[in-house]
Amino acid sequence: MEEEKGKENAKTGLMSVEPHANCSNKEEQNEYSGKGGSSTTKHDKSFTSDFELVRSFKLLKTISRHSNTVYSIDCSTFNGSQLLCSGSSDKTVCVWDVKTNKLVQSFNRHSYLVYCVKFSQYHYHTHNRSVVCSSSQDNTIRFWDFKNNIQFQMFNGHKHGVCGIEFSSFNGGRYLCSGSIDTTICLWDVETSKSLHVFNGHKLGVRCVDISPLQSNNNNDNNNNNKSNHIGVIGGNGYTICSGSFDKTIRIWDIETTKQLNVFKGHENSVYCIKYGSNESRIAGGANTILSGSQDKSARLWDIRSGQQIQAFKGHSNEVWAVEYTPFVVNNSEIGGNGNVICSGSWDNRIRFWDIRSNKMLLHVIKGNEKEDNGISCLTFLELKKKESEHSRNDTNSLNLFYGSSKGFIRIWGII
Repeated sequence: MEEEKGKENAKTGLMSVEPHANCSNKEEQNEYSGKGGSSTTKHDKSFTSDFELVRSFKLLKTISRHSNTVYSIDCSTFNGSQLLCSGSSDKTVCVWDVKTNKLVQSFNRHSYLVYCVKFSQYHYHTHNRSVVCSSSQDNTIRFWDFKNNIQFQMFNGHKHGVCGIEFSSFNGGRYLCSGSIDTTICLWDVETSKSLHVFNGHKLGVRCVDISPLQSNNNNDNNNNNKSNHIGVIGGNGYTICSGSFDKTIRIWDIETTKQLNVFKGHENSVYCIKYGSNESRIAGGANTILSGSQDKSARLWDIRSGQQIQAFKGHSNEVWAVEYTPFVVNNSEIGGNGNVICSGSWDNRIRFWDIRSNKMLLHVIKGNEKEDNGISCLTFLELKKKESEHSRNDTNSLNLFYGSSKGFIRIWGII
């Protein structure tokens, strides 16, 4: 493999960011940077749709294979096929063809429950390899080639279970962060399998992690006089990691300097899920916001710059296990015109949609199957491909909601 250009950062060993350096054209760059079905972006966040469509959502498909809670799902596109991966407390990792509902591959070498799964765009674009990554209660992070049905890489630096993982938005996903019950966050170089840095500060285990989004409008990337390693800016700092913990806090870490930047306090119990906003998400504050969900039954929106809570969304009757920024906007003058919508999935078997600019108004609720689901454990959105027609391009994609449940089912909702 050709060595990436640029100097290494002395503290983390990160190479200088050369966005989309391996891409030969604009179309490839869009897919490589996370658009068009990447593991980091399931839908094009610059695309928005009228929220009224959500009110018409119906259950379209059910995927049934796991025998216990589906902790994590992720979506991506490989060689034109839209795929879904899932990790479960039944110790298995599965890859599915979204169009056919067929199982592409399954892996069962983890010895304890699988907390998190992510497709690797780095392996796909750099090594032409179809890879899903998983983290487990067995203390390991494993990389699976689902085309050739092999495990080919494993990270085992954590001392206890690894709850959350996320690939970097920069350098095509070469770097991976992981959060563990051992209270640490690790930053890994996927190419070399080396641990670059361990972030310490949480008092209890780390349940979830995320990496700040790619700053495509950063003008410093091509400035040779800039003494930074060109990792970009978010909230006035370089690329960052945010982590949610059983200690009830959310912490932000600077990847370049390895320093802890801020601590967010407000949740009354463990933080189960976190998401960075993006400049394309149409959420007020864009990339300067973080969305979180907690065992305290609430979802909360935070301002990275001020370190303050923007809003708390309360209405669930059980723990919130999943949160997501949605591409929907509200078109209703009664609640202030175009709004911004987030959603939260809970162990109360409900997915709730909230307008963040209308006094925390609850917009809509999707209910899981009372007998077969018994709790929403994870969710994501994906633009499903349709057959080309004589209509406009907008008619060839349909935005759908995917969620995993406590009894092992994966549901797909959308417009019939």
